[in-house]
Amino acid sequence: MENFILIFICLAAGIFLQRLAIFADNGPLTLNLYVIWIALPALILRQVPTLSFSTDLFILLLMPWLMTGLGAVLVLAASRLFAWSREVTAVLLLTVPLGNTSFLGIPMIEAFWGTDMVSYGIIYDQFGSFLALSTYGSFILALYSEQQRQSAGAIVKKILTFPPFLALLFALLFAKQLQQQAIAGSLSLIASSLVPVVMFAIGLQLKIKLAPGQTLPFCFGLTTKLLIAPFAALFICQLSGIDTSASRIAVFEAGMPPMVTAGAMAMSAGLAPRLTAALVGWGILLSFGSLSFLALFL
Repeated sequence: MENFILIFICLAAGIFLQRLAIFADNGPLTLNLYVIWIALPALILRQVPTLSFSTDLFILLLMPWLMTGLGAVLVLAASRLFAWSREVTAVLLLTVPLGNTSFLGIPMIEAFWGTDMVSYGIIYDQFGSFLALSTYGSFILALYSEQQRQSAGAIVKKILTFPPFLALLFALLFAKQLQQQAIAGSLSLIASSLVPVVMFAIGLQLKIKLAPGQTLPFCFGLTTKLLIAPFAALFICQLSGIDTSASRIAVFEAGMPPMVTAGAMAMSAGLAPRLTAALVGWGILLSFGSLSFLALFL
């Protein structure tokens, strides 16, 4: 419940202060740069060293990567069909494949499925969504952050110098040292600022009316993320003959709204910020209904 209240307070505060025009026009960009350079690397450095995995939970490891691939394919197909701009395509490639499987997903699992199921959600998030954000997300941002097409070398350089990706490598190399109590505690404090800052930044940019030409990609993005993705995940489980508690949580996590941090990545690069804010902000609000329906269906 605290997570839900925090989301709404920060989102509402951003919307309110947007109306008062207190913040400069580049205020949201500054906040998002803080997330990319400070808060998100701290979260990666705190969480990655604690990862562990058991082979009997393979569906929770595989499903988020399948959803990432499916989301990317659907976005690219729709972008080609409707001739969307590069920045709109980039925003959808970040927000449709990557779901809010941690900050919103974990409390939702506890609310609908009980505390015993939370561990499944953590595995889905940490081994899937979290690593996809650092790798796939870094690649998309490097590929689309410039208007002109870049060489393969330039893309690789951007990925290797992207703060979250560097944090991921550092976390893997120095996992033991990062788990020391003083370091882990400090990183946790810094990482805890991520969601409040991002939701506040989204509130500063959230508009009821989208920019011209963005209504269709907005509807496509949320329909794909909240409805198509979870039922595609359910179809995969049924096709594979998997019907376990872990598989049901995997399907439930597949239906989470766009990831807050993926939206921050898009906005930090100046990629259709109004569309990004709408996908993340309205996605969270609409997900309370869609996830309730999904839980009852499962």
